[in-house]
Amino acid sequence: MTKIGIIAGGGKLPIIIGNSLLKAKYEVIYFCVENNCNYQFYKNYNYKIISINSIKKIINILKNNNISKIIMAGNVKRPSIKDIKFDFNTLSLIKYLALEKKGDNKLLTSISKLFKEKGFIIFDWKKHCKDIFAREKYLTSKTPSNSAISNKDKGLEVFKYIGRVDIAQSLIIQNSNVLGIEATEGTDELIKRCFKYKKRGDKGVLIKLAKYNQNSILDIPVIGFKTVKNILKYQYEGIFLEKNKCIIIDKKKVLDFCNINKIFIATIDKN
Repeated sequence: MTKIGIIAGGGKLPIIIGNSLLKAKYEVIYFCVENNCNYQFYKNYNYKIISINSIKKIINILKNNNISKIIMAGNVKRPSIKDIKFDFNTLSLIKYLALEKKGDNKLLTSISKLFKEKGFIIFDWKKHCKDIFAREKYLTSKTPSNSAISNKDKGLEVFKYIGRVDIAQSLIIQNSNVLGIEATEGTDELIKRCFKYKKRGDKGVLIKLAKYNQNSILDIPVIGFKTVKNILKYQYEGIFLEKNKCIIIDKKKVLDFCNINKIFIATIDKN
């Protein structure tokens, strides 16, 4: 039986991936990142707690558990520099970061390079979790209006520029105008922030896409139930997601909520 180590941050995605792998007869050990995971999620699973302040310790605990294939999933807060243990492996990571452009995608790519140097394989889990991706053209009974489609076209035009420089995955468009581009606050805060900029006209849409050259294993766009609750609360028409590139956490719950509240979710291709 192949053993997989999941370095787990916050949220449900690590559990969803792990459950799919367990069904596929893999052995799974979760390595929960301290101060990021809800340990209650893992009480019925094989898990260890790790700190991201020392890369050397993470590598050692993976090797001690005979892990050669790893997955990184979930949200992780960046540690303060004063908390980092500057061992040789951590300094190697800093070297990579100094040579790479800044951004979450580049950060994750740099971390994966270091793990690969140490003999680990970054396991491609996506083929075991196809159901959590947005794949159908229309995922909800409600479909986009003509104004929503015009907003989508404007968003795709803008994304051709911002998506190439590792800036953002999400935009809010209303009346074919850009109300906001996702910053470090994340998608849910973007939805809230842009509400105060809305004008009379159409209700506006959220567009969420994978950045160009984004690592398709490490850094995948995600929405969940909180996202669609905010879409309803702040009176947007719906969401466009990039086809086969975006994950919907609690997919059935999300789609049921959207159908009840007449919110659309549709997929698009950006190329």
